Amino acid sequence: MGGTLHERIASARRTLAAAGIEDADAALDADVLARHVLGWDRAALLVHGGDPAPPEFVERYEALITRRAGREPVAYITGVREFWERDFEVTPDVLIPRPESELIVETVLGLVDRSRAVRILDVGTGSGCLAVSLAAELPRARVVATDVSTAALRVARRNAERHGVAGRIAWLRGDLLDPVAGPLDIVVSNPPYVVSGETLAPEVGRHEPAGALYAGADGLAALRRLIPAAGPVLAPDGVFVVEFGFGQADAVRSLAESAGWASVELRSDLQGILRVAVMS
Repeated sequence: MGGTLHERIASARRTLAAAGIEDADAALDADVLARHVLGWDRAALLVHGGDPAPPEFVERYEALITRRAGREPVAYITGVREFWERDFEVTPDVLIPRPESELIVETVLGLVDRSRAVRILDVGTGSGCLAVSLAAELPRARVVATDVSTAALRVARRNAERHGVAGRIAWLRGDLLDPVAGPLDIVVSNPPYVVSGETLAPEVGRHEPAGALYAGADGLAALRRLIPAAGPVLAPDGVFVVEFGFGQADAVRSLAESAGWASVELRSDLQGILRVAVMS
């Protein structure tokens, strides 16, 4: 049971790599889980990493490493994921927020005058990362967030309370835009867009909610419904900002044009992949 913290973390890194996790990810995950157990930041671990590993740390840490070696996502193990520089609670009831989805927040903030009392709808809110981030960044905004999952809405509400915006977000249970009436200034959504049956990384396919991932034989089932439905709930100068998957840009543009959107702008994420459509 002996050894220093650094030695324990190095051993954990080897365990994760042997479980098929890429070396860089194994190193990061071993470090993150150690700091989670210790309640330390990175600086504290650098300073005290040569200290003997306390027995109570070893027991808890090894249990978490076993879970991670089983390919459970780190975010579900720690119960938190950072999004738009805020920590969000995540559980297996919600999709883990991705950095790519921050492009939706960035896009909306670039379109909206922050002094305006805008009305925003987040369709399929999941953890609430979009709704909460936009409410926090736009202090006069009123936000409505929908999700078909009651469990997801509970997580989202807790995240709104965590970040002090619960009083400006209304939560509605229902499928896509069904519970909503306009007019609204902004509609945002990160809908399911993975092709049903596609093989995903074990962390995703085994653990994240299938309803938030898969969207039919071509991955467009949700987008095919959302794109024509968003227009009628928007004010005349309203904007729809929606995320889509790799290789779906042409199909999304075609769906938007068929639905009568006058303007369709496609934007790339930090990897240069077309990721978000802005429709008006």
